[in-house]
Amino acid sequence: MSGSPSRVYVARLAGLPVYDPNGDQVGKVRDVVAMMRQGTQPPRVLGLVVEVFTRRRIFLPMTRVTNVDVGHVTTTGLVNMRRFEQRPTEVLVLGEMLDRTVTVLETGATAVVFDMAMEQWRTRDWVLSKVAVREGGKRFRRRGQSHVFDWADVSGFAQVEEGQGATHILAAFESMKAADLAAVLHDLSPKRRKEIAAALEDERLADVLEELPEDDQVEILAALDTERAADVLEEMSPDDAADLIAELPTETAEALLTLMEPDEAEDVRRLLTYEERTAGGLMTSEPVILPADATVADALAHVRNADLSPALAAMIYVCRPPLETPTGRFIGIGHIQRLLREPPSELVSAVLDTDLDGLRPDDSLTTVSKYLATYNLVAAPVLNDEGRLLGAVTVDDVLDHLLPDDWRESDQPGDNDSQEVDHDAS
Repeated sequence: MSGSPSRVYVARLAGLPVYDPNGDQVGKVRDVVAMMRQGTQPPRVLGLVVEVFTRRRIFLPMTRVTNVDVGHVTTTGLVNMRRFEQRPTEVLVLGEMLDRTVTVLETGATAVVFDMAMEQWRTRDWVLSKVAVREGGKRFRRRGQSHVFDWADVSGFAQVEEGQGATHILAAFESMKAADLAAVLHDLSPKRRKEIAAALEDERLADVLEELPEDDQVEILAALDTERAADVLEEMSPDDAADLIAELPTETAEALLTLMEPDEAEDVRRLLTYEERTAGGLMTSEPVILPADATVADALAHVRNADLSPALAAMIYVCRPPLETPTGRFIGIGHIQRLLREPPSELVSAVLDTDLDGLRPDDSLTTVSKYLATYNLVAAPVLNDEGRLLGAVTVDDVLDHLLPDDWRESDQPGDNDSQEVDHDAS
């Protein structure tokens, strides 16, 4: 590994692409795995946790890493695709060691870890040799300054720390998509999950919760104080919030609904009246709804909203007032692909698809799936008996319910835990 720098700071590895010798990307670095040792010996770095393109997290031994450079990691062509499972003797450097409070042995001052450096010894073993800390105690001359110490010069990693912060791990994972951060949280201990969730902003936490398995969602929400839990639920899409609330004890669910804003709570309560695997239980009550006198320019401006999922942004729903669900009479749908070909000043009512009968809220999951497949749609309107729009079902929510309950955790179809994929053979 002669091309690698002698010292690598771990936080800078987060999210770096991992390439095989041919220059093809294998995945991205998500964490570093180390093993604690007795006395003052620095922990041995065992390898990297790499997320491959199936969103599976695998273990890449350091013996397979041929280069660690600015902006990327290179591996040998042979990568074991077995899912990573952390052993009791192992520690995740980013997930568990950042934000720890340690003591500087020479002065007795306390400080918070914001990074760690690993380097390769002459034995070719990689170790965590340096600890980068930010001053926090009174015995430092100036609070907030940063220092780098040898591993042997600090203590505090051996004991369990209650109330560990999450500032620096979140900085390392700041650019992650919500689904990727959810995968990181899922693989951490319950203690660390709760600490990181507590440090996330409400909107970010809501996005992450929507990507987690139900057990993790309930665990994290239960760890928040009731008022904050209600705030986070308000930031979630109504259908996801309803699914989560349905998993809570009745008393807890009612307390949270009471604390939510009345309009937000009303949407969730309405969704909770439908069976889970029906169009009503699958739908969101907040699609893009426009009046008949809206222009194409108006429609395009609405679907530019970055908070909309691609499926929701693919279609607009034109109705008579009121425009909040349940709306006035539903008129038709506007496909964004069609609207992009029209003059901005054109009325959307002139280019609507009015031939499709919408779904009914009690339609089964099978009926919904067939409807989307038959008409090649990524979303569909849900109407009541009076022809009012109740919401829209999107293909991503349908897939969530068609797949096994543990699909976020289970292996991808066709993957073999013991398979080794030779990236040189292509």
